Amino acid sequence: MLCSPQNWGGSYQRVRGGLDAQKCSPEKSASFFSKVTYSWFSRVITLGYKRPLEREDLFELNESDSSYTVCPTFEKQWRKEVLRNQERQKVKASFYIEAHTKKPSLLYALWNTFKSVLIQVALFKVFADILSFTSPLIMKQMIIFCEHSSDFGWNGYGYAMALFVVVFLQTLILQRYQCFNMLTSAKVKTAVNGLIYKKALLLSNVSRQKFSTGEIINLMSADAQQLMDLTANLNLLWSAPFQILMAIYLLWQELGPAVLAGVAVLVFVIPINALAATKIKKLKKSQRKNKDKQIKLLKEILHGIKILKLYAWEPSYKNKIIKIRDQELEFQKSARYLTVFSMLTLTCIPFLVSLATLCVYFLLDEGNILTATKVFTSMSLFNILRIPLFELPTVISTVVQTKISLGRLEDFLHTEELLPQNIGTNYIGDHAIEFTDASFSWNKTGMPVLKDLNIKIPEGALVAVVGQVGSGKSSMLSAILGEMEKLTGVVQRKGSVAYVSQQAWIQNCILQENILFGSIMKKEFYEQVLEACALLPDLEQLPKGDQTEIGERGVNISGGQQHRVSLARAVYSGADIYLLDDPLSAVDVHVGKQLFEKVIGSLGLLKNKTRILVTHNLTLLPQMDLIVVMESGRIAQMGTYQELLSKTRNLTNLHQVISEEEKAHALKRVSAVNSRTRPKDKILEQKPRPSLDQGKQLSMKKEKIPVGGVKFSIILQYLQAFGWLWVWLTMVTYLGQNLVGIGQNLWLSAWAKEAKNTNDFTEWKQIRSNKLNIYGILGLIKGLFVCSGAYVITRGSLAASRTIYVQLLNNVLHLPIQFFETNSTGQIISRFTKDIFIIDMRLHYYLRLWMNCTLDVIGTILVIVGALPLFILGIIPLVFFYFSIQRYYVASSRQIRRLTGASRSPVISHFSETLSGVSTIRAFGHQQRFIQQYKEVVNENLVCFYNNVISNRWLSVRLEFLGNLMVLFAALLAVLAGNSIDSATVGLSISYALNITHSLNFWVKKACEIETNAVAVERVCEYENMDKEAPWIMSRRPPLQWPNKGVVEFINYQARYRDELGLALQDITFQTHGEEKIGIVGRTGAGKSTLSNCLFRIVERAGGKIIIDGIDISTIGLHDLRGKLNIIPQHPVLFSGTLQMNLDPLNKYSDSKLWEALELCHLKEFVQSLPEKLRHEISEGGENLSMGQRQLVCLARALLRKTKILILDEATASIDFETDKLVQTTIRKEFSDCTILTIAHRLQSIIDSDRVLVLDSGSIVEFEAPQNLIRQKGLFYEMT
Repeated sequence: MLCSPQNWGGSYQRVRGGLDAQKCSPEKSASFFSKVTYSWFSRVITLGYKRPLEREDLFELNESDSSYTVCPTFEKQWRKEVLRNQERQKVKASFYIEAHTKKPSLLYALWNTFKSVLIQVALFKVFADILSFTSPLIMKQMIIFCEHSSDFGWNGYGYAMALFVVVFLQTLILQRYQCFNMLTSAKVKTAVNGLIYKKALLLSNVSRQKFSTGEIINLMSADAQQLMDLTANLNLLWSAPFQILMAIYLLWQELGPAVLAGVAVLVFVIPINALAATKIKKLKKSQRKNKDKQIKLLKEILHGIKILKLYAWEPSYKNKIIKIRDQELEFQKSARYLTVFSMLTLTCIPFLVSLATLCVYFLLDEGNILTATKVFTSMSLFNILRIPLFELPTVISTVVQTKISLGRLEDFLHTEELLPQNIGTNYIGDHAIEFTDASFSWNKTGMPVLKDLNIKIPEGALVAVVGQVGSGKSSMLSAILGEMEKLTGVVQRKGSVAYVSQQAWIQNCILQENILFGSIMKKEFYEQVLEACALLPDLEQLPKGDQTEIGERGVNISGGQQHRVSLARAVYSGADIYLLDDPLSAVDVHVGKQLFEKVIGSLGLLKNKTRILVTHNLTLLPQMDLIVVMESGRIAQMGTYQELLSKTRNLTNLHQVISEEEKAHALKRVSAVNSRTRPKDKILEQKPRPSLDQGKQLSMKKEKIPVGGVKFSIILQYLQAFGWLWVWLTMVTYLGQNLVGIGQNLWLSAWAKEAKNTNDFTEWKQIRSNKLNIYGILGLIKGLFVCSGAYVITRGSLAASRTIYVQLLNNVLHLPIQFFETNSTGQIISRFTKDIFIIDMRLHYYLRLWMNCTLDVIGTILVIVGALPLFILGIIPLVFFYFSIQRYYVASSRQIRRLTGASRSPVISHFSETLSGVSTIRAFGHQQRFIQQYKEVVNENLVCFYNNVISNRWLSVRLEFLGNLMVLFAALLAVLAGNSIDSATVGLSISYALNITHSLNFWVKKACEIETNAVAVERVCEYENMDKEAPWIMSRRPPLQWPNKGVVEFINYQARYRDELGLALQDITFQTHGEEKIGIVGRTGAGKSTLSNCLFRIVERAGGKIIIDGIDISTIGLHDLRGKLNIIPQHPVLFSGTLQMNLDPLNKYSDSKLWEALELCHLKEFVQSLPEKLRHEISEGGENLSMGQRQLVCLARALLRKTKILILDEATASIDFETDKLVQTTIRKEFSDCTILTIAHRLQSIIDSDRVLVLDSGSIVEFEAPQNLIRQKGLFYEMT
């Protein structure tokens, strides 16, 4: 467990690549002035203003900020913490202390890693906080100077300059604090994600069922992000109380013991907010669980999107996701209403504190008079007090949420790992693999899956593992890999391992990289591997040969090509032991023979290696050195082919089965030389032919990064989703609260003036009472406006969140299948996670702050100009500079934010890809290489984040400097005015000037934040304008009983995958009879699967038409078509959930119907043996069922869905011959009144068809009864 330090072997070595050519950050070599003002970054800002920035324009990370430095440093501390925890547990055990097992503390490990930089950040914050309290004290001296100075003097100018210097120093220190703080928080996230990634490579099978891929991705994206947010706000935990205490102390100096009344208000109100924060914590915890379920289901939908489209299940799964999303929004709504309550109390706290303090101040001594000095010094301190009071509940809420995230992360990091002792790898005996009385299970406490295995496999032997579906063949390979839990006995292996999984795992990279798999290129051997694995003809069809990029999960190559690439990867690795899990099932007979002869067999490239082949092709058994027959997890028989035949115990059946299978191969054996084994030069001379596979060669698209400003239409789209009524109500409520806020300050100013000019004590008491009452009423009105505004914006933003999410989901589900084949899952998931998170939580927040700040800035300028009319001469050029800097900056900021968003998708994609191929990665022993690759994609994202942080600091320094000039200008005007203006007016203008620095800076930053965060809306709406599939339902609908005959007619049909590609099908013309059984055969790439895709309109026509029972399928909706067809696909796709849900996701059939279907597909006995039976939980991707069982579940689906037309696309490729025979019998019986189109590599599956359609290069070359085709000795004859 990351709790097992020995599993963390291997050090980090930086894999250097293209990054070396990129710019190193000049930060370290910059001068002191350049560092504190971030002038060294100006060249990027200037370049971004001239043209859209690209990745190459950004500065590289400092070495200390990169994942190459951060990850190993943190892992070292984590290992120490794990060891410390183990020592603590040992000590408790030695004293017989029974206690709950405490997990290693992630927080403690993080503190030990980053404590030095966190302390440095805290020191910056201390200095910034101290300086923030200096400004009101200098302002107090200025007001006193204006009250008592009969002549103006140099003291006034000194105070003005001192005020400017203090606020300028505060700017520089605060921005340095912000920079260090953000970079440190990013390092925390990087460190935690590195740990999650490494842990994911060590998870046991039980842990992988406990934590789905979606949940692990959520840990990486949401929980690690929560830790990052806490780190960014960490200093507020001590800074906020420090500022509150400082403000109270200085207020005591002004108002004496009366300030204790304000403290009493704080003591009363803050626990209420704490209670609200606790409630919010519970809601967030529930929301997080919903988010996990949502991402998990979404990921499965994207991986199984073709099945959803073929079965017309999109509406059903769309409703499932929307239901989970609505639950999440309900939690959000409750949490936001609690936040509204918190906001009301927070907004009212400064007012209530000041009101209580003033009331008690007057009650303590009726002679107390509210002078301008006291009013505006106190108001400035109350304004400072407002910020920590506002931030403290937020940071407490963050702490609460982070505690949940820490618990989830620690649960994951503490979960069970694969034990190295599951298999001995230091074996030095005479055999390659040895099992001695070994039993295995998928979990330590579960029933044994493999029992009492005793096998000795000699080095260099060729071993076949055979048996029926679910007998334990693939499990045996997993046991050799160490993927299963060893319960008893001993299992040992000698040498390195290469593994070819039953479901080929293909990386999203070029084909050559898929084969090399991190090994050094050896040109001659590489070409031998390509030829032996029958890949040379495929390279002709690929647009860039072996440099063609393969999509995620190999979506843009056929199933047969995927298996051959997977086999080539294993062969090229040069391992000692090869575990081959039925790699021949997905290829046709010719290719299968070549793969066996040139790769696996006694004359192949692997002839001197130990090979363990799981197979259903029993005709290969005579060539095996050893045959292992599995039955119910045990070895039923073992020996050579002749030894097995000589045994009497039912093994005459084996000979019978083999004989039948040999007959099914028809009249002759495949010759050693065929179309895939011709010499390389001969192949290379041939012209490429158009084919299905050529049509499918869609290059993976890089994520599109928009340039230029975010269109105003994007903001309008968000506001439209928000609801125009809520938009107007929001504006009215925020205008109201700002007007009332200005009214409060003007009222205090007028109060101070009257107090100064009133000599009669009785009159002063009456004025004081009236003024205090009105001040209180204004505060209450402001509170009501704040509460109303928060409620309105909550309602509107929730409506926007739901509308935009549903639109995004609709758009994605309506996109054609080619989109999913050319765009990574990470890009799509990124929009549903990070971008939707921004829309849910941030965009409305920034819009609210910006609008509030806009009104605040306008009000502030009007107040200052009203008090000091000459101030307008300074404000005009300063505002001009503000907007100029903002315009100059935003082009770069927006583009950097876009680059950050685009760089996030590869991180998710790589993470997801690793999780799906973790067994293969572990088998090859390439964990360290994948960790390096992960760090590289993380570093790309960190580069963008680093540049984004620096660009924000660059802007803030310049804007705050302009704000500081405004303060200086207002102070100088007050000094110059001397006695011509009242001290109350001086106090009002300077306090507002101090506020405007923050407000204007905040306003510009929030305007930039809105534009940069609107990129999330832009990315989500990007799918709106993409080409969609035809409508699901059209005005013309077929009769309910259609199709009732099952006559399928192709008329001059042509199809291509893209406009610029050649035809994948050319002039296809044929007609079936009703209830006819048609076999469809052809070599790999002939166009077989394209034909079935065209029937379902997965691929649209380029010419001609398809007519089913008299209706042109292009004239009806997709769901009306797909809902009336039936298919058993080549790749069985199951979703996590119950077996019942997988059989009947629309919940249309009774349990008795389900049991009947299971019985017909020979799964009833297996399902009845399960504890939960139909409610048995299927793990993600159906991983807790064998491949054959998954195919049988898909058959059961088809039996339930029974329609007049059935397409079988290699439907029985992964099941044994005997079960295949039973299944074929079932299909013929149950679908006897249906038209069946069977695509097959096993010719015995179609040898008894009424007619066979033979395809080659996308055209029909033969279409006759199989007996006639054999007599004609054409292409079909060659394939038999």
